[in-house]
This record gives sequence, structure tokens and C-alpha cells, in this order.
Amino acid sequence: MKKMNIFSLLYLLFVVILVAGIGYDRALAHCDGMDGPVVTGAKEALENEDINLVLIWVQKKDEAEIKKAFQKTLAVRKLNPEAKELADMYFFETLVRIHRTGEGASYTGLKPAGRDLGPAIPAADKAIIDGKIDPVIKLLTDKMRDGINEYFNHVMAKQNFKKDDIEAGREYIEAYVTFIHYIERLYEGANQVGTHGHYPESEQDEVHKH
Repeated sequence: MKKMNIFSLLYLLFVVILVAGIGYDRALAHCDGMDGPVVTGAKEALENEDINLVLIWVQKKDEAEIKKAFQKTLAVRKLNPEAKELADMYFFETLVRIHRTGEGASYTGLKPAGRDLGPAIPAADKAIIDGKIDPVIKLLTDKMRDGINEYFNHVMAKQNFKKDDIEAGREYIEAYVTFIHYIERLYEGANQVGTHGHYPESEQDEVHKH
């Protein structure tokens, strides 16, 4: 259940990031960084020679390919330091590529550490490490409150148009529709938490068993 809550939290972050205009691509990019959780898990798995530490990042149907790549990497990395570096990068690339394919995301190679991911993703990671969710809740609620107020105030400023001023009326309608859709997306996103995880529903139970 704890792992499900983590996936639900990340899903909510994706929704809020998208609605706030930060961009879904940035959220997905969290997984393809050299300092991201997938590569971090891969490094730990290789050092401990424990495949289970990375199988949690892929769907069940992809386990065989990851296991094969893992065994190849373990064998090659023992040859010398140069071979170890190349083998590790091969495994990182393979794992991240398959993980992102499972998300329905494209893969364009590993990204360097230290990229700007915005405030939400680092805050979510820190919350899981610290075991404290309040800073994330404040970050999200502040962002949503600012967005709601901005769109609401825009509607209110446009609503008192003269009935014969068609262009002003259209500006009001545009502001109205934008506000309503913003609220709708926030509500629908929050309402989906717990029913849509990182993987298709049929595979979530298998993922959480590892």
C-alpha cells in the first residue's frame, strides 16, 4: 500500500504540473536522468548483484530482457575499469529505455545529472526520503490556489461587457471556458489518484510485489 501511495502521489504531481503549464515532458524526464531514480536503482543493483532492485522499474513482460542485460553487464564489468564503465552505461541505457517504453514515453538517451526539473519532482522525491509530505502539499496547494485565483479574476474582469460589444463578449467566453476547464482538469486529475498508477492496472499488483 505504501508503494501505491508513492505512485499515486507522482501521478498527482504529473496532473498538477500539466495543468499548471509546466509540461508533462519535464515530469517524464525525471526517469531518464543520470541522477534519476532508475539509474540510481541500476547502480545499486549492479553493486549488490541484485536484479530485484531494478525489476520493479519494468513491466513483467520485460523482465526477461532486463535479466539478460543484467547478466551480460555483470560479466563484462569484471574485466577492467574501462569495460565496467561501458557495461554499466549499456545497462543504464537498456533499463531506462524499456522503463520509458512501459510508460508510453519516447526515449532519446540518458540525460546529464543536475538538470532543472522544476520544484515539484524534487519535492516529491525529498518527501519520500524524509517521510514528510506536508512540504509537497503546500507546494501543490499554493500553485493550484494561484492558478485558480488568476483564472477566476480574469473571468470576473471580463464579465461586465456591453451586450452589443461582441468582441468583449468573446473575450469573456474565452476567459470563462479557460477557467472552467482548469477547474475540471484539477478535479479529474485528483479524482483519478489511486485508480491510475505508473503501469496499467492489470500489472500494478505484480509490480508492487517486488
